[in-house]
Amino acid sequence: MDARDMLAVAVEEARAGLAEGGIPIGAALFTSDGTLLGRGRNRRVQDGDASTHAETAAFRNAGRRKGYRDTIMVTTLSPCWYCSGLVRQFGIPRVVIGEARTFHGGHDWLAEHGVGITVLDDTACVELMGDFTAAHPELWFEDIGRD
Repeated sequence: MDARDMLAVAVEEARAGLAEGGIPIGAALFTSDGTLLGRGRNRRVQDGDASTHAETAAFRNAGRRKGYRDTIMVTTLSPCWYCSGLVRQFGIPRVVIGEARTFHGGHDWLAEHGVGITVLDDTACVELMGDFTAAHPELWFEDIGRD
């Protein structure tokens, strides 16, 4: 399974989140051979829980593992500092990012600490977030911690 195939799973999650009235960010955690471990979406709005970001949801849904050195986190948007910290904390060695135009999170910091970063600059991800941020700036600013 290549990076774009893995991203398709995260995009499905993002679209599901949007359909639920939430913020369209999706993520999935895979093994390095392409086995899906867990998938999730940003559910801050739906659950009223500021900590339910897409990457944390995918990580939680993957369940407990002895280690994460053989995994890849795939996300539709550059991970925020919170989710970047999760990647570092558990030693996830690679992150595939759909787009980083809408939000440039902590992926440079992750790269500086040895995490392999791939930014696909995926048109569907850019359009999904661009449309959402234009239509719902208040939710977007809440999500990224800006007033």
